[in-house]
Amino acid sequence: MTADALGPRDALLPGDSLGPARMRPADVVRVGALGLRTRPMRAFLSALGIAIGIAAMVAVVGVSSSSRADLDRTLAALGTNLLTVGPGDTLTGGTAQLPPTAEQMISRIRPVTAKSAIGRLADTDVFRTDRIPGTDNGGITAFAARTDLPATTGAKLRSGTWLNTATSKYPATVLGAEAAERLGIGHARPDTRVLIGGRWFTVIGILEPVPLAPELNSAALIGWPAAETVLGFDGHPTTVYVRSADADVPSVRSVLGATANPRAPGEVKVSRPSDALAAKRAAGEAFTGLLLGLGAVALLVGGVGVANTMVISVLERRAEIGLRRSLGATRGQIRTQFLTESLLLCALGGAGGALLGTTVTAAYAAYQDWPAVIPPWAVLGGIAATLAIGALAGLYPAVRASRLSPTEALAV
Repeated sequence: MTADALGPRDALLPGDSLGPARMRPADVVRVGALGLRTRPMRAFLSALGIAIGIAAMVAVVGVSSSSRADLDRTLAALGTNLLTVGPGDTLTGGTAQLPPTAEQMISRIRPVTAKSAIGRLADTDVFRTDRIPGTDNGGITAFAARTDLPATTGAKLRSGTWLNTATSKYPATVLGAEAAERLGIGHARPDTRVLIGGRWFTVIGILEPVPLAPELNSAALIGWPAAETVLGFDGHPTTVYVRSADADVPSVRSVLGATANPRAPGEVKVSRPSDALAAKRAAGEAFTGLLLGLGAVALLVGGVGVANTMVISVLERRAEIGLRRSLGATRGQIRTQFLTESLLLCALGGAGGALLGTTVTAAYAAYQDWPAVIPPWAVLGGIAATLAIGALAGLYPAVRASRLSPTEALAV
């Protein structure tokens, strides 16, 4: 109770004394913000260090979560039930071959719902013109392909059409996305031709990138009959793609080797492309952990900057502290003032960093055509971390300020 609030009946008697006034929460915030308002540039630079650390952490978590969401969306669209069968190694260390009957044998597995195949054309180079040296094939591989390949692998056309029963018998080809880029072909047109194995083939289609069959991205795909009649293909598939119900994938996978090559099941390699994408995501998560560590270091550096700012503030405001102490402010009130100032400083940096990190995540996700996913725990956890850092950074300066005696502070 203050002296102004005393009524006639509450007059002070000799020997009575007034206790220290209690500060309301609003007063605590107003007094704590006083130092920030009087030194705006210093407060901004200190909060900026905190904001950078929080923005880095929120953006890393947000971009990683958005990437995982995009991968989950891709797998949901393409399915995780695709298996591939390919030749393994022989007992002597050479490369085995799948028999020409591998496709037909695999189709007899009851849970199999779809199958298709490609066969590599050995020693068959792909060129844009006949003026290019034979040693420079651009890393493009020619494959014989079945007409049901897109339906099985989930491949989609960027332009043109896919091979059908008619065109698969003639010199026509469909290029993968990377192959078309390397050959400088943007669109499939009737007058666009490429040289495959010394023969001219008309480009009738260009594929979009195929996530579950990356070998198709750098391929020139030719109809199976045309590959046999025009380029002398031997009919041995190099990759057989198999689809089954999700629940049947383990059982189908266990019998694919023996079914594709009954004479040498050990020379058959069976894989699940979605596992490779999952491994890629796991590697991305490990990289995310590294980036989060760097963000934590930036946050720690920002906290040290706040602590340094608060220590300097105590040294510069000793006269103010002494005046407040002489007017009756207690050590606890002085301590609360500087601790509140540090918390406000870090809270401003944390809020700004969370906003910046969210904006960066949304912009990058939009650029990559990903769904923007920002976990709430990342934002709330970042702000909570800034408050914890503010408390730690402001604790020593606050205690130091509260220990200054009025005479010592005013004598400076």
